Amino acid sequence: MADDVERCREALKRCPPGHSDRSSSLNNLAVSLGDRFEQRGVPSDLDESIELHRAALFLRPPGHSARSRSLNNLAVSLGDRFEQRGVLSDLDESIELHRAALLLRPPGHSDRSESLSNLAVSLGDRFEQRGIPSDLDECIELHRAALLLRPPGHSDRSQSLNNLAVSLGDRFEQRGVPSDLDDPSSSIGLHYSFTPPGHFDRSESLNNLAASLGDRFKHRGVPSDIDETFSLFMQLPHISHAVSRTDLTTAKSWATAAEEINHGSALLAYHTALKFLDQHVTLLSPSSRHFDLVRMATASLAVDAFSCCIRHDELTTAVQLVEQGRAVFWTQLARLSSPSNELSLLGDTGAALEAEFKQLSFRLRSAFDRSTEDKSPQMRQLTMQWNDVVSRIRMLPDLSRFLLPPLFSDLQKAAEEGPVIIVNASQYSCDALIVLSDQNPVHVPIDITQTEVSDLSSEFQSLSKEFGSFDNQHKLVSILRKLWHVIVDPVVQALRVSNVHPGSRIWWCPTAEFTLLPLHAAGLYEKKRDSLPHMYISSYTPTLATLVRARQQASRNAPPQHFVAIGQGNPDGGRPLECVAPELAAVAQRLVPVVSSFASLEDNDATVEAALDALNHNQWLHLACHGMPNRQQPFESSFAMRDGPLMIKHIIRSNWQKPQFAFLSACHTTVGDEKSPDESIHLAAAMQFSGFRSVIGSMWSVDDKVAQQVVSAFYDNLVDDSGRLDCTRAAVALHKAMKKLRHNNIPLEQQIVFVHIGV
Repeated sequence: MADDVERCREALKRCPPGHSDRSSSLNNLAVSLGDRFEQRGVPSDLDESIELHRAALFLRPPGHSARSRSLNNLAVSLGDRFEQRGVLSDLDESIELHRAALLLRPPGHSDRSESLSNLAVSLGDRFEQRGIPSDLDECIELHRAALLLRPPGHSDRSQSLNNLAVSLGDRFEQRGVPSDLDDPSSSIGLHYSFTPPGHFDRSESLNNLAASLGDRFKHRGVPSDIDETFSLFMQLPHISHAVSRTDLTTAKSWATAAEEINHGSALLAYHTALKFLDQHVTLLSPSSRHFDLVRMATASLAVDAFSCCIRHDELTTAVQLVEQGRAVFWTQLARLSSPSNELSLLGDTGAALEAEFKQLSFRLRSAFDRSTEDKSPQMRQLTMQWNDVVSRIRMLPDLSRFLLPPLFSDLQKAAEEGPVIIVNASQYSCDALIVLSDQNPVHVPIDITQTEVSDLSSEFQSLSKEFGSFDNQHKLVSILRKLWHVIVDPVVQALRVSNVHPGSRIWWCPTAEFTLLPLHAAGLYEKKRDSLPHMYISSYTPTLATLVRARQQASRNAPPQHFVAIGQGNPDGGRPLECVAPELAAVAQRLVPVVSSFASLEDNDATVEAALDALNHNQWLHLACHGMPNRQQPFESSFAMRDGPLMIKHIIRSNWQKPQFAFLSACHTTVGDEKSPDESIHLAAAMQFSGFRSVIGSMWSVDDKVAQQVVSAFYDNLVDDSGRLDCTRAAVALHKAMKKLRHNNIPLEQQIVFVHIGV
């Protein structure tokens, strides 16, 4: 795409003002920039495209053979900019340009249906903004005219049918005229007349028809409309083509509609939506560019599916579905690294399938990277070929679940060393589910709404920015007590009934807004009254599958232990940290006699490149520096090095060999994207998903003097009886270190700032 733009720039240079081909060169460069904007979303590309289209139009005065094309191109680009920024003047100008183009495309012109449709869509957009009835009426008449020029067999007929049906449905919602829904040429009648079973747009048609039937049911209350709505939705699981974003959107609409009337198909709807999500995300390359697509696709789906399962007493299914729809980006990243290992053990057949799978995966992702449209013929063909090779791989021994979401029996292994407590916040209910190694999950109802959880989370986030004053200590204790009463104490009571003894390790797996709350520190904080740190040793895990993977990576022998301590107390443009050097000295003093090798990078030596290189040769890491969360662009969250930021996007490109443990002595290392907390895009998670089995991170700002005290006490307890480091002792070591701090008159928020993630 960049090459196309540069080629067009070079061609334009060869066509100076006055050249006969200048208008064509301006147009070609404008189109290429528009295409690149569609791919990358850089606003300046669209702005430049619009100005170039204006320049081309200026060189194509009335009477010029290409004037209508230039009018149309400029109108479309202005419409795109309106969609991005919402400036109504762009939309008004787009409509006037479409009208001018239509005048130059009289009846019989080959492009007349295109102009009719484009003007209709723009008028529909303006109706949505301003609600002027005449815009909607004209939009409908133009869609009808376009449809007449697109007879059965025309490539754009289904699009015209859909556009007209949707517009008629909008007019019915506004005015309630029965004919807009009932007549053969009405919204419902049109939806019935296109996209037969097997058509790639079938799910969009089903969704629109179901919506129209739902509207008619709301106005008339005829039960058969509801029955037909859900019979249409229940065709979705049987679609035969490659899954598109539209299929996923339709399945989510089905789940929402089923929840609204408590329809019995709700659980099937969630199963279908999450299956579609899994199939669709498999086609994405795990890049930050696709994160917004993942975020839109996953919004509330997993947590609502979990709630639905709980309400239907399907507890093991609840675990499977919530796993399937969370941390989707990281799951995809892990999948891409696993096929080679499994297939390479199966001789020539495995090697051939591995090569075919890798080639098709690369081609498919490249095709997706070049286009935001997932219905192109190339995408369909590649997806069919990819599905075929995956099917053949699943026929091999022990690979029947290849690239499929894990079953409960697989996920239950996460609880082998202690229970995992999923704490879920959904718009329909809030629940905890305790996963145990040797019995069915235990459901713990939580008496709080999702809105209340969100408010509590916001209150805590605001408070955490002001930690340090005595006033805030009282507010913090109030929040920790509420967490105890409403969430943690009911879980503790259930743990006792399940014979999980005090002093045992437990793992928290929070969802949604619960991810931002310090569940590990909940308690009453009164003399001789219990709090969770006095009862159990808490760890966190983003998903159960992550914990299972970390356990499976344990070495059977005793490999050499290579440790690197990286400290940056004088980062580029950052506030100096006085205690970094003493902290690294304390780590070295304790570990040099224990590990196979100990390396240290400080100040000028602690650069981005040097840190990444050190991690290629060391499996154990202590990192003391500033942590820089980026809530708007989470992949740019970073550790501050001497020459700039070491970002998440750098970390996930690395291929470290069997990393074991990382102590992230930095601020905010478990803080991710507030809009999608279930994706766990934060520094600690990046380290864990990059292979580190055990990670210590922080939930808010760390006092560097406190960090120095924690570190000294922590490493004393990380060494096992044989004199070796043991990453599975990290949670206990942190627990003991924080217990020691409680006797040193350290502020409460600093006693609970560090958390353990992993084994």
